[in-house]
Amino acid sequence: MLENGSKIPGVERAAILLLSLGEAPAAEVLKHMAPKEVQKIGAAMAALTNVSRDQVGAVLENFTKALDNQTAIGVGSDEYIRKMLVHALGQDKAGGVIDRILLGGSSKGLEALKWMDPRAVAELIRLEHPQIIAIILSYLDSDQAADIIVHLPERVRIDVIQRIATLDGIQPSAMQELNEIMEKQFSGNNTSNVKSAGVGGLKAAANILNLTEASKQAEIIAGIKAGDEKLAQNVEDLMFVFEDLVEIDDRGIQALLREISSDSLIIALKGAGEAMKDKIFKNMSKRAAEMLRDDLEVRPPVRLSEVETAQKEILGVARRLSESGEISLGGKGGEQYV
Repeated sequence: MLENGSKIPGVERAAILLLSLGEAPAAEVLKHMAPKEVQKIGAAMAALTNVSRDQVGAVLENFTKALDNQTAIGVGSDEYIRKMLVHALGQDKAGGVIDRILLGGSSKGLEALKWMDPRAVAELIRLEHPQIIAIILSYLDSDQAADIIVHLPERVRIDVIQRIATLDGIQPSAMQELNEIMEKQFSGNNTSNVKSAGVGGLKAAANILNLTEASKQAEIIAGIKAGDEKLAQNVEDLMFVFEDLVEIDDRGIQALLREISSDSLIIALKGAGEAMKDKIFKNMSKRAAEMLRDDLEVRPPVRLSEVETAQKEILGVARRLSESGEISLGGKGGEQYV
């Protein structure tokens, strides 16, 4: 049974809203979403059970209030978008966001990769030059890039992560080469005039490694250290692991808890330390904390891989909330990581 009103996690609110709209309108909405969003909302829609009329009403009321705060103004100017985001985020933080947003509109080949199975993408790019692979993985979301990189040969994985860590944007010539490769696989538009994009760098490499299987993560770090110990240390300093969530302030933890499912939280905490558990318990109601403690005690042992998957899922939500400014991540990288 879902909770009432605003306590329903965001993805489940979206699922209820789309189911309430009906098949055709919902399909139109989904067409404008990213692949990862479609997959998450689709899974949430399939998992919904026992949704009450009051819960549907609460979701629709929240949506209506949010809609009332929006306007019908649409601005298609790249220059306007750049100025607006620089003003909002500052020049340094806005640079990569701006280029990634504006690049995405004209990179049909890269966008098509987002809909593909990670193993299929790895097979598609595994024989390309490591620099090209690095550019592709830098463009994709960190969790998808992490799933792809484990399917590449070990030697290639290490080389690619090193290149991502030292990548300082994408030069037009490199982007042109990438577009030519993508055009052989997909029937996308020619984007030879695209500007360089601010993707890659130490933070991108750290994000990908954070979401990579623990054993592969250790192999890659060791491989980078063998060739460039300082680079490896710089990447490790920016890596943010599940236990680092304890550094988030109470308000941030509460925002995070609203966005994750109880099942994922229970599995993730099965492999967490007491400090992390205490941090979660103190930011829940007394009744909810007691129920969670009971669930943790009666839950049978789970595989380490399941714990890592649940923790990575929660880390992904934390990064999304950080990027939207709703929470501030602490941990090894501090404010530089955000």
